[in-house]
Amino acid sequence: MSRTSDTRHIAVDEPAKTPPISIFFAYVAMLPLVLGALALWFAPDAQSFLAMNLTLFWGASILMFLSGVRRGVSFRTPAGPTLSQLAMMLWLYVLGFACLCATVWGFPLGATIAEIVGYASLAVLDPIAARREEAPLFFARLRPVQMAIPILSLIAVAVAIWQSPYL
Repeated sequence: MSRTSDTRHIAVDEPAKTPPISIFFAYVAMLPLVLGALALWFAPDAQSFLAMNLTLFWGASILMFLSGVRRGVSFRTPAGPTLSQLAMMLWLYVLGFACLCATVWGFPLGATIAEIVGYASLAVLDPIAARREEAPLFFARLRPVQMAIPILSLIAVAVAIWQSPYL
């Protein structure tokens, strides 16, 4: 690392292979969505309502967390944050917040569909960002597989909401 009074140069070797700790946290973070979807299908109605809300809150909070991840990565982009990094950060944050609001206001199906869109956008756009050096290189392989978990879980949530007379 070299430094002058107003700049810093950082050289980083970035692995293409996903680090084990990143694999652990990537998939553990998706586990509540899977468990919530299962609870919606198999728990009694009162618990299903609670599971639905907690699942949607968790899904929205993960979208907002990943917004922060994208913003954090943008701080280390050599020429400064790119427009696409900032757009993705704002997209994920606003979408996550809108999903929280929709859940609280009693629009769980709308929140679920919006979360599916958010996770699908991560599955598609993070590999592109990785190739453009706007996200960690291992996102190209990790995100499509990782995001399949919340997408499938939230589809199960949406179907349960659609079919339930109580939700």
